Amino acid sequence: MTAIPSDPEPFPPFEVERQEHVYRSPWCALRRDQVVLPSGKLQEYHVFEISPAAVVVPECADGRLVLVGQYRYPHGKTQWELPAGRLGAGEDPALGAERELLEETGYRAGSLHALPGFYPTGGISAHYAHAFWAKDCVWQQPTQHEDAEQIFVRLFSRGEIEALLDAGRLADAFTALPLLYWLRRRDREQG
Repeated sequence: MTAIPSDPEPFPPFEVERQEHVYRSPWCALRRDQVVLPSGKLQEYHVFEISPAAVVVPECADGRLVLVGQYRYPHGKTQWELPAGRLGAGEDPALGAERELLEETGYRAGSLHALPGFYPTGGISAHYAHAFWAKDCVWQQPTQHEDAEQIFVRLFSRGEIEALLDAGRLADAFTALPLLYWLRRRDREQG
């Protein structure tokens, strides 16, 4: 087994000269920062603030995965996605993942296992997504969607998931990246 390479040596953080919020809502905020670069020059950074999220790769005992077809207003498309959502203030990521799974799909996990998390938009935000693999999922109850959510549930075989990934049809990063982590982890566990 190959050793995991170390992280890069960290650069010192930029000195912050000034911060101001341009916009705030219950869902997100936009902050304008004035930072001092190592050269001494001032640089303006716009930082999008959004709370952490959880995303779940739900696998049933028969190996099929549970995905949702979800309409996304910003780009106007309905696409296949993994169940995901933002965490409440102080909410444990695993509990948030279980909540989102149940609300969006009606399925409950037999067990939940952490996958690597990620920064979906690291260049403009510190927003972090906690990812999980939910094993042995079983249908529990009808879905509970918010008013703005348009969602339906479908089961996919591993082959169908791989075909969608290979064709570039899973354009949502919250879906594609955790599925790729899941495929690697599942293959290692199955030998």
